[in-house]
Amino acid sequence: MKIRIWNSQESGGGPGQKGEARTRRTYPLHTAGKAGRPAEEPGQPKNAREIMQELNSLIGLGSVKKLIEEIYAFVEIQRRRHREKLAAEPLVLHMIFKGNPGTGKTTVARILGKLFKEVGVLPKGHLVEVERADLVGEFIGHTAQKTREQIKKALGGILFIDEAYSLARGGEKDFGKEAIDVLVKGMEDHRDNLVLILAGYQDEMDWFIETNPGLRSRFPIHITFPDYTVRELLDIAGLMLRQRQYVLSSGARDELRLIIEREHRRHEHSGNARMVRNLIERAIRRQSVRLLQKKGDPTRDELMTIAREDLEGALGEI
Repeated sequence: MKIRIWNSQESGGGPGQKGEARTRRTYPLHTAGKAGRPAEEPGQPKNAREIMQELNSLIGLGSVKKLIEEIYAFVEIQRRRHREKLAAEPLVLHMIFKGNPGTGKTTVARILGKLFKEVGVLPKGHLVEVERADLVGEFIGHTAQKTREQIKKALGGILFIDEAYSLARGGEKDFGKEAIDVLVKGMEDHRDNLVLILAGYQDEMDWFIETNPGLRSRFPIHITFPDYTVRELLDIAGLMLRQRQYVLSSGARDELRLIIEREHRRHEHSGNARMVRNLIERAIRRQSVRLLQKKGDPTRDELMTIAREDLEGALGEI
């Protein structure tokens, strides 16, 4: 996809809708506003930095954040060069996300959608998340129809295909190949109005790209999502609990660390943040049962506290 600055003030919200005009615009960096603060101009990415702060507030993902910062900076500088009537470099924004489940791929894709909308690359910036079953049909012609429908839903935003390598696993006669062909055509037909992100395990995605050499040139941005460390998983658990207004007792804190360390040793790709979320949600449900079985109404502190017994054995029950 090449950079194009959309007029977000036009009615209709995105290209392809009646009554919409698509224009290139130029923008001043800022003008002085009240109390010496810059006043936002129409179309200026006033929230882009806030969105980058949202990205940077995520736990871990240092290499991912660095690459997205580069992408943001490039888009913004090309926008300013265009304003000064300088030659602007095209940037193809279709991406490959490689990583294990629970490493933040979908979360980062949503943030990218918002960022691309704010900097004027996409008119909507929404995320449509699909998998093989949403694209591949059961008879001839059905796959093309299903795939085109998903592309249509994603126009103006990002089409995120999880476990994308599954589209090529059935061989030449499988309908997954038809879905790939329709996706490639859709990328060309909507090059100024669609970003495609293919996601999945690293080894499988590397294999997938090799099965179709044409895909490599169309997806020049490859982002690897590393597994979280034990420390990062504990920080993620703490964040999830704070957001839900729960706290861990000292015994529960020790038990949580033991569980995460054990899972990390037992299995290198232990589910990452997804495993932690499931564990926390299970502990909250067990706490609810414990409090209801207790005589008398629980106090505020009891309602907020996760005890060690709420976590013991909880992972095996998920």
